[in-house]
Amino acid sequence: MFDFLKKKKQNNKVELSPTASHIPEKGPIDEATGKEVLLSVKNVDITFGKGDKAVRAVKNASFDIYKGETFSLVGESGSGKTTIGRAVIRVNPCASGEILYKGVRISGKIPHSLDREVIRNVQMVFQDPATSLNERATVDYIVSEGLYNFHLFDNEADRVAKVENMINEVGLLPEHLTRYPHEFSGGQRQRIGLARAMIMEPELVVADEPISALDVSIRAQVLNLLKKFQNERQVTYLFIAHDLSIVRFISDRIGVIYKGDIVEVAEAEELFNYPLHPYTRSLISAIPIPDPKLEKNKILFTYDPSVHDYSEDKPHMEDIGNNHFVYGNDKELAEYRELRAKNEPLVSVNIGTMEEAREGEKLQDDNIARESILDTPIHDTGNVWYSVGTFFLPVIGIVGWKLFKKFNYMRNYKACKKGSLIGFITRGAIVALFSLALLISIL
Repeated sequence: MFDFLKKKKQNNKVELSPTASHIPEKGPIDEATGKEVLLSVKNVDITFGKGDKAVRAVKNASFDIYKGETFSLVGESGSGKTTIGRAVIRVNPCASGEILYKGVRISGKIPHSLDREVIRNVQMVFQDPATSLNERATVDYIVSEGLYNFHLFDNEADRVAKVENMINEVGLLPEHLTRYPHEFSGGQRQRIGLARAMIMEPELVVADEPISALDVSIRAQVLNLLKKFQNERQVTYLFIAHDLSIVRFISDRIGVIYKGDIVEVAEAEELFNYPLHPYTRSLISAIPIPDPKLEKNKILFTYDPSVHDYSEDKPHMEDIGNNHFVYGNDKELAEYRELRAKNEPLVSVNIGTMEEAREGEKLQDDNIARESILDTPIHDTGNVWYSVGTFFLPVIGIVGWKLFKKFNYMRNYKACKKGSLIGFITRGAIVALFSLALLISIL
């Protein structure tokens, strides 16, 4: 009857089966903090494409989100923040690892009943308020769609009352319900998106940069709305952002992600006072200072990935104390522990002279240029003449494509491979036709 309870007693504790078909009332308790774990991301890999075109967007990501908190995931564009958020709402599949909601696995293939419960309890507020709303539907239908799908109203009067109450809560008027999304400003559209999510009374909301497309004055209003719903309804947020200056004041804990790797997780003040991973320090140093003179002379802390030597000593995520997790190898983790043990806040922003600031900018440009050269070899153009040449000389083309692939010249490799294969196929077709014509002439 209660298959999701599948309990096993061990050390006088009740454990939930990760393969249940329903979501339990409460999730597991984290022994270290004593808090209820609402969402747990465990060793998740997310890959797009196959073969040579495969891109590993998220690598071995792990973190927990406690009930009632705001957990922020920050990083630069393309780091994998939204990819993880979409995996939580079951849009992006996990190549490996698992995502648990209240101790129950919700990633991969799950029962239909559990899938509906996940949709009901986990909602998302999207980054772009314009494209996330159906332009052909009225605001009334957009906000009511979840109510219709899950039959969350007793009668039409009850539905109308719920929708009007929610519209009022997000700062709009009941008269707006008959209008269409294109008739609203960006901030109003985001309020509609927020109303659509909150009317489902979710326990977890994935907020994917909900304020990045809004004016500064509107951002504060939307953030206040999010905080209001959290205080009144005990909503838990996975807040995805790239602006650390905002994240600091709305987050309980922060996770930092770089090119698919979670590199640091800590409480908000702990992270800002003791940013141990160099990438975290570079993000903090990039926060603008609200003083033109100081900002002009600020010396940026730039992150250079080449400082890590992971050839033999492989990195992993580890708690170095104070519930502060950092990604690094054993040598780096020992240094991080030593820094944290001093209990002295680390300074990520330095103000220097104009010459020092210019030198810092030049160093940053050099690092960016060097990194781009390393990512893509300068002569890896995939020129069409590689395909033409290997078409006429396919045997030499095979040698060429093997060499290009070995040295990571992937565009040149594909051009040579394409030309050689077409050359062999063309010659084979000519030989086959000639043989057929010869056979016909003999007969």
